[in-house]
Amino acid sequence: MPENTTKIDVKIEQSWKDLLQADFETKNFRNLVSFLKDERIVHKIYPPGGQIFSAFELTPVPEVKVVILGQDPYHGHGQANGLCFSVSDGIKSPPSLVNIFKELNSDMNISVSPTGNLEKWARQGVLLLNSILTVRANNAGSHQKKGWEEFTDEVLRKISITNDHLVFMLWGKYAQAKADLIDPGKHLILQAAHPSPFSAHNGFFGCRHFSKTNKYLESHGIEPIDWDLNA
Repeated sequence: MPENTTKIDVKIEQSWKDLLQADFETKNFRNLVSFLKDERIVHKIYPPGGQIFSAFELTPVPEVKVVILGQDPYHGHGQANGLCFSVSDGIKSPPSLVNIFKELNSDMNISVSPTGNLEKWARQGVLLLNSILTVRANNAGSHQKKGWEEFTDEVLRKISITNDHLVFMLWGKYAQAKADLIDPGKHLILQAAHPSPFSAHNGFFGCRHFSKTNKYLESHGIEPIDWDLNA
């Protein structure tokens, strides 16, 4: 990776470095790094620098089985940990995550987890990817259109090409707009309303994406995901 990317404490697993090398060297990414350096001088940014690429660090390219796509990180103190919808241990689960756990309980009879930390999923091959990887504290969406979207769109394109039989969970219109980046002939694309309290009752509840994912993986001889965070 180019030297200047280390300025934002990039920590990324080797298979992702290899896959995304060209993307780290683009003008778009260099401009993004410059923006973040300037932003940090005057604002607090989430997640912490060492966790910006946690999704990539915890889920190497060959191990990806499932992609859950979020928009941008939580903007409250201590919430964002680099995995979409996830929060660090000891942090109260935000409403969207509570609804994810409710659907998981309804779908697979898994008890609602006391922790909102989804690292266990990530370590099993669930790429928990936000489209935008950073945010200004207490300012949702503040890092939109700064370059992250172009970068993560390439992540989706490339993982669609390199891997086979993935499941993509696209919740809400924002995530569903990314469906064109994915090869539907190779992968299963599951779409539903966003788990936000504002929309969950419009099609997220009852979508049964977790059991559908495991059924698809098993049909292709792939180890299913243990979604139970209580174990």
